[in-house]
Amino acid sequence: MRKVIAKRLTESKRDVPHFYTSVEIELDEVLALRKKLVNDHEVKVSVNDLIIKSSALALRDISAVNATYNDKKNEIAPSDDVDISVAVATPTGLITPIVTGADKRGLSSISSCVKDLATRARDGKLKPEEYQGGTFTISNLGMFGIDEFSAVINPPQAAILAVGGGSPRIIPTPYVEGAEEQEPPKVKTIMTARLSADRRVVDEATAAVFMKAFQEYLSKPHLLSL
Repeated sequence: MRKVIAKRLTESKRDVPHFYTSVEIELDEVLALRKKLVNDHEVKVSVNDLIIKSSALALRDISAVNATYNDKKNEIAPSDDVDISVAVATPTGLITPIVTGADKRGLSSISSCVKDLATRARDGKLKPEEYQGGTFTISNLGMFGIDEFSAVINPPQAAILAVGGGSPRIIPTPYVEGAEEQEPPKVKTIMTARLSADRRVVDEATAAVFMKAFQEYLSKPHLLSL
């Protein structure tokens, strides 16, 4: 499998015109929501589940990113379905099982789907249709202590989102002229996400709008249930 992966990604890096856009996102409301779901409903969801849902809604809104590219026909193929491939590390290499219809799933459904797919991926029990296809990929290395990275596009998809871990950072507060006391700096948990996109399919402005939408959904997770 590693030889196949190496061949495909070498071809991608060589033939696909990658470009990159990054955003920083506050995760404090995400962490608060996770705690509330556990305390009030005994529902456990991961930050990655919320990232998948936020990406799915952003793809629904900015559908130009939710597309594939046909090299042979030199055509862009938009997709009505938001099927998100999630990179999973296995003993034989990375595999990308697919969360189908991610924009229409609730957080609990996404969470249970990812757990099931990841377990069977590591056991080598996935069916081909469960990892072949997809319209967009997410690769999250936050659990390995990585702050940020750039991912290689998984053809024929048009984009992949590379997600780092959240880390505490001191954020200055705005200076208020004339105020007797200024608000002190705050400590926020900040995550970096970087989109690698195929310039034949997605232009810079579209990538920026997509990343803004993703940032909005994830930093205000109450929107995920609307």
